[in-house]
Amino acid sequence: MLTFDILEYQERLKKTKARMAKQGVEVLLITDPANMNYLSGYDAWSFYVHQMLIVMIDEPQPIWIGRLMDENGAKATTWMYDENIMSYPDFYVNSEEYHPMQFIAEILTEIGHGNRRIGVEMDQYYFSAKAYMTLLQKLPNASFIDATSLVNWVRIVKSDQELEYMRRAGQISERAMQAGIQAIHTGARENDAAAAIYYELIKGTEEFGGDYPSIVPMIPTGENTSSPHLTWSDRYFEEGNAVIIELSGCYERYHAPLARTISVGHASDRLERLNQIVQEGIENVLERAKPGVYLEELEEAWRESTRRYGIEKESRLGYAVGLNYPPDWGEHTASIRKGDRTVLEPNMAFHFIPGLWFESDGIEMSESFVVTNQGAELLTNYSRELIVTSPYHFPTNSQGIIS
Repeated sequence: MLTFDILEYQERLKKTKARMAKQGVEVLLITDPANMNYLSGYDAWSFYVHQMLIVMIDEPQPIWIGRLMDENGAKATTWMYDENIMSYPDFYVNSEEYHPMQFIAEILTEIGHGNRRIGVEMDQYYFSAKAYMTLLQKLPNASFIDATSLVNWVRIVKSDQELEYMRRAGQISERAMQAGIQAIHTGARENDAAAAIYYELIKGTEEFGGDYPSIVPMIPTGENTSSPHLTWSDRYFEEGNAVIIELSGCYERYHAPLARTISVGHASDRLERLNQIVQEGIENVLERAKPGVYLEELEEAWRESTRRYGIEKESRLGYAVGLNYPPDWGEHTASIRKGDRTVLEPNMAFHFIPGLWFESDGIEMSESFVVTNQGAELLTNYSRELIVTSPYHFPTNSQGIIS
């Protein structure tokens, strides 16, 4: 059931240990499920309870520790020896008396690592304040180091196999976007469009199926297009409404996000104008996305294009993307924004989302791309035209031509 060859996991582990050595970390405690998957292959919906991958700088294999009922899942999906899979009994789960970090601290002490320099992912969704305090209490001889993004930065340059999975995710994104757009017309509800999208996200293609994405489809409608992170309701689409769809296909936990803006019936002059501005900005940024370029130079390319229209964008333009679990498909490393001096390298991947959100409306057109020696390779192939759907369910492009 391994997603990658064992040699690839071992190369990832080697790079992680090199970064550990540079940061003075002897033992790395990984609780981010994406980082856990990246180094071990572990893949299950078990991250709602405490689990951990322990990487020791002088040991050839990590140790996985999780809930007893998840032990077999770890044995089935990871590349490590079975003796490196350990589990705690269920009385540790949701208990006021016991905590899984007590168990993990005891294991670390027993195997001689309780007094080392230990890196922990302090600013991570699945590592709680109580988890950290328990480790401090139970490992008094250890010194703790913030290693929140250590593995994340190892992940930023993708292997060829990872990129192939992202391309497959991109194909699923295209199908899901088309299904969502076809479901948008008067008489349909927002949740109808969400259901159509989800069907395609999971169905995938004839050659490969889809997985659950790390973020649900966003479908803000009407005035709600001013708020990019609204999902859907059971309200009906109305003629004249603008609708934003942001989604991502997912394959083997790899994503290729895509966003488009739709108008139900005739698009307003304002929306058409915003679309032209965004399209111009997107082209300018993608033309500049080449190896050796600083990420902040991409943001500057956007501002060069949009400042003459009086457009100011407060939020970042995008972020590194790839492998992840809920609640985010971003990698929490590099961002396309002013001041980010990350240098683009081949096989880096980003979700470029130059959305504009105003007081009572907004527009989104996004692209996921890979940096190559030739420039930006898009992970999806979907028209960036402002999409105008007939109120009577005949999707058209911005020129009113039925598609």
